[in-house]
Amino acid sequence: MTNEEIWQIALQQSAYDCNCSPKDFLSDKHLVTVSKKSDLARKYLPLPFACDMVSYGNNIVAQTSEELHDTVEKYISRYSAAHCFETPNLHVLDDMLRPFGLKVCFMAEYFLPDVNVLKELPCEYELRVLRPEDFVNLYTEQWSNALCRERAELDVLGVGAYDNGRLVGLAGCSADCAEMYQIGVDVLPNYRRQGIASALTSRLALEILKRGKVPFYCAAWCNLKSVRNAIKCGFRPAWAELTARDSGFVDAFNQKLKLR
Repeated sequence: MTNEEIWQIALQQSAYDCNCSPKDFLSDKHLVTVSKKSDLARKYLPLPFACDMVSYGNNIVAQTSEELHDTVEKYISRYSAAHCFETPNLHVLDDMLRPFGLKVCFMAEYFLPDVNVLKELPCEYELRVLRPEDFVNLYTEQWSNALCRERAELDVLGVGAYDNGRLVGLAGCSADCAEMYQIGVDVLPNYRRQGIASALTSRLALEILKRGKVPFYCAAWCNLKSVRNAIKCGFRPAWAELTARDSGFVDAFNQKLKLR
């Protein structure tokens, strides 16, 4: 699979997610669409969205409820794609969303592999390719980035690092949509900073490509360790996404994190 093929698959997937055309992300003009459910969208997206924005760097494609269409269009018309997702501008968006009972919630950067750079990185520990039957006892907090208990049926492939038979690192991927698998990775605290995460991520990405699927990787902008891991493995920034959710959802989510 070539980089151009990967790029086109990602654009098409974003189009399914955002109720638009792939070429809309390459325009120099912003676009607002009405959000709709789609059987082809990433399975974990709670469509329809009230407000979600995606940028591949050229413009903003926003999907909204009909009620919020004009409000979001007014916001994105004020800024370029490079500045819509940053503070202090996001405070303006939050103020505009407040009367609708919404807050900015999730913000992340997504990465795609550069097949000219991606290669398996070395690891001093044994690596094993794992399949769903191997995940049964691994749905625990320590592996919660690699695997997702709530969507266990989507976890299709993994690579584990073993120290004398003990699992010390795990990368897993979920079949979030038909053509793209998302990678998550965890390493036990005492085994970090040894290159295990990059070895697991790069090996899993290659295993995904062997199966004719596109691996992709997600990280918050402030999670520099995760971003560095993506870059080290041969992934490159592809698109950024921002989602607003109901204020009650945001508050409950923050409370849940506080209690951990």
